[in-house]
Amino acid sequence: MELTKDEESALKGEKGEVLELAYRILVATGEAINADRLVPIQWAHLSGVNYNTIGDAGEEFLSKLSKDAKVQVKTTVNPMGFDIDTVSDYNLDDDFIKKQQSISDSYKKMGVLPSFSCIPYEIFDLPQKNTQVSFAESNAAIYANSIAQLKTNKESAFSALASALTGKSPYSDLRKEESDSPNLTIQMKVKNSNELTYGLLGYFAGKIAGSSVRISGASNLDKRSCKALCGGMGTSGQCGKFVLDDNDNQSEKVDFDNKEMQNIFDELNTTDSGDLVVLGSPQLGLEEISDLALMLKGRSFKKRCMIFCPRAIQQQASDLGYANTLKRAGCEMLFDCCTCLTPLIDKDNVDGVITNSIKGAYYLKNSNDVKVNLKPLSQIIDDETKW
Repeated sequence: MELTKDEESALKGEKGEVLELAYRILVATGEAINADRLVPIQWAHLSGVNYNTIGDAGEEFLSKLSKDAKVQVKTTVNPMGFDIDTVSDYNLDDDFIKKQQSISDSYKKMGVLPSFSCIPYEIFDLPQKNTQVSFAESNAAIYANSIAQLKTNKESAFSALASALTGKSPYSDLRKEESDSPNLTIQMKVKNSNELTYGLLGYFAGKIAGSSVRISGASNLDKRSCKALCGGMGTSGQCGKFVLDDNDNQSEKVDFDNKEMQNIFDELNTTDSGDLVVLGSPQLGLEEISDLALMLKGRSFKKRCMIFCPRAIQQQASDLGYANTLKRAGCEMLFDCCTCLTPLIDKDNVDGVITNSIKGAYYLKNSNDVKVNLKPLSQIIDDETKW
């Protein structure tokens, strides 16, 4: 990689240990993805927040780093393991709470905005088109590249943190205009699609695509389906961008039909029932909460229901009456945390989870060892609520 004099100086340790470490990470990452240089970014979004994910080593690393490190650009952060307002309701281990709080405090010391959300694109103003950013959260990176028309690598926890500390990121293929011309097109062949269908499509695409993919037959997606597509794609592979385009005649073509959809469904659907309904992976934004409140008006869940959404929209949801509607329907609203990797959903306390999220299903199955029943939201409302 070609570095500027200032970057070379920082890499040699002439600007302190923090920047030396950060530039070592960026150079190693850049060389691994064949980047020829570093480019300035305007926004970093970090993963590596949940104590269940990074453990004692991560907590100790961040505690030490935060004594001297400061972020150089706007920096937001992924969900952690619990909602501090309701943590006493869930019988969590005291050591987990202590270590999770330490991680949160470390990020705050470094100047990170305590967003604790996997959908920063819904709670912060987006920069102008083609702005370079550095997003570690997989669904957010794909959304940024594909929908928001920003430019980001599909970052790791370490590379995004290094970008936050330096304001730089490797200039990879996803940051170039050529990523708008993928060499693979997936043709959407499933009729009467919903958000679960698009989550399954995303998971399928992530498995077979390279860094970017074209999708035909899937225009005019609503917010729920778009996020499901991003979440599914980010879960199963390294693909970091999709282009919705029905007019390609050049690239290789693969069909996503009912057979392929059923194969993915069978992989992730591990039970025919559940005793807990979980919504919000990725977290629900205000538009989805509005839709859900309308669907639940006059209804109530027959089972326990947990809803994950950003704290940033809490007041808006309350002011508009959505929060009260959801609570009357029996929903537990949780902030600052997410379905994935949370200790709030444990196999010792839950027999099975009902969800419409492919991303949630994958992590509940593979990390929490919890059985999952996949249904689209409309079917969840029909099956699991009463008037």
